[in-house]
Amino acid sequence: MHTRRRFIRTVPAFGAFVSAASASAFSTVSAAPAVRGGQGPAAADPEWPAPPTKNGPPADFFPSHHPALVKEMVGVSHGNLARVRELVSQHPELAKAAWDWGYGDWETALGAASHVGNRPIAELLLDHGAPPTHFSAAMLGQVDVLKAFLAARPGLQRVRGPHGLTLMLHARKGGPQAAAVVALLESAGEADAPYRNEPLTPEERGSLEGRYAFGEGPRDRFVVSIQQDAVMMARAGSPARGLFHRGQLSFHAAGAESAMIRFEREGTQTVAVTVSDPDLVVRARRSA
Repeated sequence: MHTRRRFIRTVPAFGAFVSAASASAFSTVSAAPAVRGGQGPAAADPEWPAPPTKNGPPADFFPSHHPALVKEMVGVSHGNLARVRELVSQHPELAKAAWDWGYGDWETALGAASHVGNRPIAELLLDHGAPPTHFSAAMLGQVDVLKAFLAARPGLQRVRGPHGLTLMLHARKGGPQAAAVVALLESAGEADAPYRNEPLTPEERGSLEGRYAFGEGPRDRFVVSIQQDAVMMARAGSPARGLFHRGQLSFHAAGAESAMIRFEREGTQTVAVTVSDPDLVVRARRSA
């Protein structure tokens, strides 16, 4: 359990809290982040300085792994087998890496491979010590393992994975080899429930679009846009995250139901947005 200072402009390491990913935006169906093959985010990521060279000085983060390296590991675990193999050969412990893509949307390297159905990467990570989960078991078609999980924790089929993706989605990504898991989850029920997402009128959606500033720095603002009728929000310089409407212009991001994003209105005008987790983290006013 950690504490966070209460104030209204910025917070320590707020880039890690609000950051989305190292490339393409997460949509409301939570597409995986893309990472350039073999390079990762270290060279271009605005949040973190590049890790030191082999012969350079120790990083400020030592003895922890450099955040850019951790972020790259989780990113490439969606689909870059060669880079994953290279990273775990150098740093076997990275097989257990986890990254917060924003608002508490934590994803492990194995979780990344599992929700996109990448069996070779998942098996490589498991071989290097990644702890297996009910999500990896579902994707890999390990029906007896999943039965044991469900027996040990009734209702586990309702627990969502990274980006809010359901257990059933992981099973379907396993293809024919996971057909028995799909059947098991269909019989269990509640393994594929969508997020609540209350409708918005076109006028309400349009009123949210714009820029919202919470400081003087170049990244101290949010950009809210509408993409295919979905409300998207990004910190400046980061990809957008899809928001789900709880009602009364309160939202949460995919994979992070406890962080509350509320838009404030004066009459018909949207004037500010706040992020709480659960206490107020930041309040940003809409730019003119």
